[in-house]
Amino acid sequence: MNDYAPPPRPLIGVGAMVWKDGRFLLIRRGHAPRQGSWTLPGGRQELGESVEQAAVREILEETGVAIRVTDLLAVVDLIDGADAEPRFHYTVIDVEAEWLSGEAVAGDDADAVAWADPRHLDDYRLSRAMQRVVALGVEKRRNPRRSGALLSLDALAET
Repeated sequence: MNDYAPPPRPLIGVGAMVWKDGRFLLIRRGHAPRQGSWTLPGGRQELGESVEQAAVREILEETGVAIRVTDLLAVVDLIDGADAEPRFHYTVIDVEAEWLSGEAVAGDDADAVAWADPRHLDDYRLSRAMQRVVALGVEKRRNPRRSGALLSLDALAET
């Protein structure tokens, strides 16, 4: 008899760094985890959806903004308890996108939205993980030939 029980599977999510007029879209989380912190909008990928389809749907649902996905930004593994027995594993596929239409409004998971100026990021409380993703996105915007990144982060250490 085999006592091996595989760990639960990771949850897959998508996020988008949506650009409009030199600024990018952020939402302030209205609920736990990380209530009150700012992040890129996004959510869970649904069965049968491509990453691009999930990003377009989630950004529209969360903010009322229609987007066009332009490139991959980062793949981020957020693992709670990475050094021991993982309790939580969330893989987020972040994409770059351009605003097409719509006025940004806070959806169900957010209590505020903002078009952030990359020169004034100190105005927003970003987790360390989000700081890394945003910095990568800003650098990619300045240098479009720069590739994305694979980031593996301890979810508790990155708050």
